[in-house]
Amino acid sequence: MDAFLHQVFAGLATGCIYGSVALALVMIYQATHHLNFAQGEMATFSTFIAWALLQQGWPYWGAFAATVAVSFAGGLLIQRLILRPVEKAPVLTNVNVFIGLLLIFNALAGWIFDHTVKSFPSPFPQESMLKTGYFSAHEFGSFLVMMAVLLTLYAFFRYTPLGLAMRAAALNPESARLVGIRVSWMLAVGWGLAAAIGAVAGMMVAPVVFLDPNMMAGILLYGFAAALLGGVDNPIGAVVGGLIVGVLENLLGAYVIGTELKLTVALVLIVGTLTLMPAGLFGKRVVTRV
Repeated sequence: MDAFLHQVFAGLATGCIYGSVALALVMIYQATHHLNFAQGEMATFSTFIAWALLQQGWPYWGAFAATVAVSFAGGLLIQRLILRPVEKAPVLTNVNVFIGLLLIFNALAGWIFDHTVKSFPSPFPQESMLKTGYFSAHEFGSFLVMMAVLLTLYAFFRYTPLGLAMRAAALNPESARLVGIRVSWMLAVGWGLAAAIGAVAGMMVAPVVFLDPNMMAGILLYGFAAALLGGVDNPIGAVVGGLIVGVLENLLGAYVIGTELKLTVALVLIVGTLTLMPAGLFGKRVVTRV
């Protein structure tokens, strides 16, 4: 029973990371109705920035804060300089841009930081008070960090004028423009927040999977599964979907299919969700008269 509970709690810890990646995907989807295929590579590049700062002697949380700030600015600039000109372009054009960003960030990470696998430190010592019978110190610490990020985002979107303006711009851009909201800038801020969330997820997962230019490839797949399962237009659903995916991955990997085939859980969930309930668990069901 203890082993089962450990798998469940460890799944919740990793599920928070999957949920954060899914949340970043949902934030961009709500504003653009496109999935950002480069989200994982952007998070990996941000994690490399944190690693470089740590190598220069920065304290962990100083490097953490600086990386989040740089990632936010980078996401905002990407939207203003690269994506804004193709906002109203055909869907395939936007998909090509996202794939191009994926390849660019992957190549830049390998070119600047090389392709060798690097260890990334955890800010939570293994024998600290965070360690419990069911969580390792890093699992519990990363769970707390990601929950703090998610609660901060919830408060931002629920109670701040900028957050409310971003919600209005995502839900009804035309009406938002009529009341003076600069929709294009709200989209840029959304990209910045998505990049910052991805950076936090990357820094939390790097101590577990190690750091290399392809670190987030599998994590992004789980993030896609979480976003689709929870509802690709529902931020809360994305977080819940991440927790479900994390627990399912751990339980099925430990007791059914083995650790070597755990990635297939994400693929099965993606295909099953799109086939059986395309709107996800909490997404809107849209009926169109034809």
